[in-house]
Amino acid sequence: MTARATTDRAALPRWDLTPIFPDLASPSFAKAFSALLDDLADLDLVLTGADDAPADPQEALHEALDRINDVSERQEVLWAYLYGLITTNSRDDQAQSRFSELQARSVSLGKALTRLDAWLAGQDVEALLDGSPSAQEHAFYLRRAVARSVHLMSPVEEALAADLGPAAGSAWGRLHGNLSSQILVNIEGEQGRERLPMSEVRNLAHHADRPVRARAWQAELDAWRENALPLAAALNGVKGEVVTLAQRRRWKGPLDEALFANAIDREVLDALLGEARSSFPDFRRYFRLKAEALGLPALAWYDLFAPVGAPDRVWTWAHATSFIEERFTVFMPRMGELARRAVTENWIDAEPRAGKAGGAYCMWVGGPNSRILQNFSEGYDGVSTLAHELGHAYHNLIQDGLKSLLHSTPMCLAETASTFCETIIKEAALEDASVSEQTYILEQSLQGSAQIVVDIISRFDFEQAVCEQRQTRELSADEFCMLMLEAQEGTYGDGLDRDARHPYMWAVKGHYYRPEQSFYNFPYLFGLLFGLGLFAEARRDPAGFPTRYDALLRDTGNATAVDLAERFGIDLRAPQFWRAGLDV
Repeated sequence: MTARATTDRAALPRWDLTPIFPDLASPSFAKAFSALLDDLADLDLVLTGADDAPADPQEALHEALDRINDVSERQEVLWAYLYGLITTNSRDDQAQSRFSELQARSVSLGKALTRLDAWLAGQDVEALLDGSPSAQEHAFYLRRAVARSVHLMSPVEEALAADLGPAAGSAWGRLHGNLSSQILVNIEGEQGRERLPMSEVRNLAHHADRPVRARAWQAELDAWRENALPLAAALNGVKGEVVTLAQRRRWKGPLDEALFANAIDREVLDALLGEARSSFPDFRRYFRLKAEALGLPALAWYDLFAPVGAPDRVWTWAHATSFIEERFTVFMPRMGELARRAVTENWIDAEPRAGKAGGAYCMWVGGPNSRILQNFSEGYDGVSTLAHELGHAYHNLIQDGLKSLLHSTPMCLAETASTFCETIIKEAALEDASVSEQTYILEQSLQGSAQIVVDIISRFDFEQAVCEQRQTRELSADEFCMLMLEAQEGTYGDGLDRDARHPYMWAVKGHYYRPEQSFYNFPYLFGLLFGLGLFAEARRDPAGFPTRYDALLRDTGNATAVDLAERFGIDLRAPQFWRAGLDV
């Protein structure tokens, strides 16, 4: 049972990773992997022993930064290559083995960064910056490292936490990724009972026929229920580590740690969430109107993505990619060229299949290059998702040539370019659409906005509740479901049928299973509304905007979000800025 398709699945591309390495058995991979492991081991000597009180602190800092940047960049490329292999085929045991080894050995990089933070805490950083081009280039990073050092445990505890990481939260995260990508869902289709990959079943949420959507939703819930025990263990493991380390590092909680990582403060978050919550009545009215348009008494979870209106265009893969390239080019030629390269050089893996991770992501693979994973579904949603991921790729392109420590972008700013590109495509699609298709696209856009405002806050509220309760004990799968339903009630409210929601969203979303990135939810909301603010600026100053926009993207790892926004006259602590974005 599949949705109406006009693009043969065989015609959907798989990405080409061979420009990075020919394969795992190649001499080039073996050489790069071995050299990286040796250099990771050598990092254990950086700023240790006699080196932690060097005769020339500026020279010691210069050497440490050079070595960390070099090793970090090569580690990122190897990590991306292996991650690309296992997320497109979770049964690739050789790639899994290499990835596990890389994670374990990369602990040395984390330890070196922690030692650098601790060492800087005992230095006069402003004196180090005086007369040192290397230090001045990293000034933002160094000052934040001093602020972060307040939250370090003892050196022995930090080293132990780093050593245990690959076997603790990271291992639980891998379990979630491997298990969820291999689930085959039993579902009643046109040819009888079928077993389909979870990603394909979830794509049926966009099907025009309600009985198909309902069967897919029920089959999906049944599959998550069957796998709930190990997935609950994984979530307990990840959040147990996160909560424990946040306490030991003297953070108020994982949220405060996430705010620091995002280079924003509570005042910004409170303004953002406060205005978003005030928009819930508008979104609930939208849900009720959509139910009415579909001839339903109330909207069920499986109706959230039901199409409304009639698209005149069929968004085949070929049409989607050519449309994005054309419209990106009109907006910014460099962006259009990036979209063209992504297609012609096979950067994109679009085919849904068993063993492949669900959802979508973009990763940097060295130089100006990226790779994009997507489970493409025909329809405007598939086009919008591709535009989103190409926005990440454009961000990577703009940061080409930056040292590793300078292109490490906070999550909320990482989602800015992606949501900005979504907006470009939405506006372009509306321009040459018929009235019926405009209705369809606007409703698709409202679907996306509802996800980023309403559903994202439900995920935020759920994660807050889990972190609070996980301080004292583990939670059962049923308790996770209960907390998820409570979060959905507090956000969707009477906009959705209370008897047809999704208690297993905690199992669906891989973001919960990243011990290094708690609360990977509000950054999407930040990115949407900040991106809308930037889009308004692009309309106001079309000639000058591209240069200013590229400069902002290049500096996302080298300034706070507040400082970057001020370049465009935006005050992120002002509720009215976020309200203006929501009003759009």
